[in-house]
Amino acid sequence: MNSGVLARVHAGAVAVLALLTLSATLLVSGLPRAMNGAFDDALSRKLDSVTAREVDLSVRFQPGSGGGRGMQDRSAFEQRDRLVRSELPQPLTGIVRPPGSGTSHMSLRTVAAPVMGAPDKYLDLGWMSDAGQRVDWVGGAPPGPPRAGGGMPLVEIGVTQQAVEKMGLALGSEYVVGATKPLRLKVTGVFAAKQPDSAYWTHHPDMLRAAVSVKPGTTSDEFRYTALISDASVSVLADTDRQVVYSWILGLDTAAVSSLRVGETLTALQDYRRDLGLIEPSWGSFRLDSLLGERLAEFRTELATAETILFLVLGGLLLVALGVIVLAAQLLMERMDQALALMRARGGALATVVRAGLAPIALSVVPATLAGYALSYLVPGPATAIVHIAPALVLLTVLAFAAAMMATAHRTPLHERRGDVVSPKPSPRRITLEILVIGLALGGAYLLRTRGVTTEVSEQGQDPFLLLVPMALTVAAALITLRCYPYPLRLVVRLASRRRPAVPFLGLTRAARAKAFSVLPVLILLPALGVSVFASMMATGLDSTQKLAAWQRAGVPIKLTTELEFGAEAIERVRKVAGVQEVLPAQTGIVQLGLGAQRFPVLAVDLAGFARIAEGSPVTLPAQPTGQGIPALVSKELKGVTRLDIGWQTRMTLNPAGELAAMPGFFSTGKFAVVPYDANERAGTRVAPNVLLIKGSADARALLAATGVATQIQTYDQIYSEIADDPLTSVIRTTLLVATIAMAVYACVAVIVSLVISAADRADALSFLRTLGLSTGQAQRLTVLEVSPLILITALVGLGLGLALPSALGPGVDLSAYAGDVAVGAYEVDILTPILLAAGLTLVAILGALVHTIITRRRTLGSVLRVGD
Repeated sequence: MNSGVLARVHAGAVAVLALLTLSATLLVSGLPRAMNGAFDDALSRKLDSVTAREVDLSVRFQPGSGGGRGMQDRSAFEQRDRLVRSELPQPLTGIVRPPGSGTSHMSLRTVAAPVMGAPDKYLDLGWMSDAGQRVDWVGGAPPGPPRAGGGMPLVEIGVTQQAVEKMGLALGSEYVVGATKPLRLKVTGVFAAKQPDSAYWTHHPDMLRAAVSVKPGTTSDEFRYTALISDASVSVLADTDRQVVYSWILGLDTAAVSSLRVGETLTALQDYRRDLGLIEPSWGSFRLDSLLGERLAEFRTELATAETILFLVLGGLLLVALGVIVLAAQLLMERMDQALALMRARGGALATVVRAGLAPIALSVVPATLAGYALSYLVPGPATAIVHIAPALVLLTVLAFAAAMMATAHRTPLHERRGDVVSPKPSPRRITLEILVIGLALGGAYLLRTRGVTTEVSEQGQDPFLLLVPMALTVAAALITLRCYPYPLRLVVRLASRRRPAVPFLGLTRAARAKAFSVLPVLILLPALGVSVFASMMATGLDSTQKLAAWQRAGVPIKLTTELEFGAEAIERVRKVAGVQEVLPAQTGIVQLGLGAQRFPVLAVDLAGFARIAEGSPVTLPAQPTGQGIPALVSKELKGVTRLDIGWQTRMTLNPAGELAAMPGFFSTGKFAVVPYDANERAGTRVAPNVLLIKGSADARALLAATGVATQIQTYDQIYSEIADDPLTSVIRTTLLVATIAMAVYACVAVIVSLVISAADRADALSFLRTLGLSTGQAQRLTVLEVSPLILITALVGLGLGLALPSALGPGVDLSAYAGDVAVGAYEVDILTPILLAAGLTLVAILGALVHTIITRRRTLGSVLRVGD
């Protein structure tokens, strides 16, 4: 038999199969590419969100006591730069920038050089290989070469204007620094960074501004600054008796770091750190100073969780897509069945019949699979193994299913059976297999809850068995539905048989005795509904937890903070800004515990007013502490202390009156205390509010303008956006949405295809019944009663399964990394979307049945009888 003739005769079924195969192949190949591309973008954004000093590879070298082996000039730096770069393992060579580009450069600095005669000042020296391109000289002249005289070298230095103001480093002034082998320094110039906010200067913040800190064990301040020297002065610091740290900064190209190679990069960092320690150990040691490994490890944990969730959903999408394609292949096989049966009855070998029937299916799915696979390359993103395996899996599954079904159906000639008269009974082997699937699904669900599908997945990798648990649960539910749904229908049939109308009896009887391919949509609809509802509830639970985390960080809708003080007039101006409903002043500060160096933050606020400002938020606020003196709520780190003697604006004593785990908007960990707003007044001084808690929704610029002082603003909306707009969170949300829509479409297609498959038998039955006086309205009701029970039962079971999956599997999936480090404990039941989805599928089935009865009215009884004969 000519396969091309079969394909042309059944061109409609061939086209449907090709279209479904094309869409499924494109989805299962394109979505992983898009996901991996989004993961790469998320990694780049995460690395860009931290300072370059954290993620650049900074190779430090500090000479030992070998005598005169420091860097003498720029050429010595460049020689060592080539050395440390030659030790880079392969995964790192492609992600670091070449010398002189980005943040890559060389530098040195001295360590803790005290200024003689000024015990509270430390003036270190620093050099940068590209200082000429990084700074502008705004006063005096750039430092020149060192000069001899006075028994010690004179080194010229350049400083910033901020250092001049903080440390009094005026132009022309001279200083002597260093306890051993001191140096004379002379300020010759004042410089300003060309781009002070660039990532480059995160490596040298001590060159831009002087640091002020409190001396340990005292209440006095000390000042530290690193001045800039010329290239020629490098040789003065080459003596190994000086404390000098040399640095080679290998700038990171964040766009080149691949999420697929995070594990390899982490291993390479460990190897590089070890290899650097083996370079020239006799006169000094190299070490790697970088937090790139920690940042990549954090991302790997988040990525593993994201991949797990998306694999769960994409696994359901693949299962549904395969089911729809198989259903479409069944449609084509049903259309070819009569021709193949005739071929077999006339003596055709079974292999010949199977090849003849398989050829039109192959002509449909092979080009469609190749086309979908080719189109997936238009989706940006790297290609992983699943991109190549998934299309082959789809193709092999369809061809194997078709070959097996045709070989089983045509193993003997004249294979027709009256399935509409006698319901087929499952074999013991099939029942055993179904029981095994159900047992594995329940056992896997228990293991998933106890072990967690995302627990230690970044170190141990994905557990394939646990990843299949959600799909196994949906298949188990589908098998149970297929086995159990005829029994309640038979009870209804018995009730219907006692009534005079024949339509309910006939329709429900045909539904209870449906052929095997008629119940195949259950294996598609139930996973589609279950996974879609599960995805919808996961997204809802994630969103609600993100809002909770944002409220815990913000505390109130708007918070204004200043390092100075909000005066009464400023507070009144803020109250008059449009959109402001209420303003509550508060005061924060870092207090000294006793007379030692230990310090912790304190908040003075009216907690009752705080509760009014935060009204409507999910955060819980404590009651105002009461008691003698100045009562305070303290953190658990301060628990057990009977009194706290602190220094704030004045000395005061706090009496702990309760324990507080966290203070929303202010403190989450560590030592802290919350006291009444008038705590400073009770101690004999005045309240100096530096925080304004605002209820309402006002324009940020108007609020900042109303304060009249340098102010920082923090809003709930801003914090929520930072949490919700996390790159990996966006990937999860987008993929869940695409998968949900795709599965809903496939489910509708499955309903329609199943109606088309059974259309011929249904049309014959209706035509015969018309000879007995069946009216058009009765035919429509009979068709609806035949089709709707299975669809309705499946929709209800799928809806229930989807609502139960978050409770069953939720504890095993840790989403806290995407919810501001707050565990997603409870999943809110957003019933609207699941009900709409289930109702939509049922409506499609009923409308399809009604349309079918309208079409079959055109068939005459004579044509039906001739075809049947």
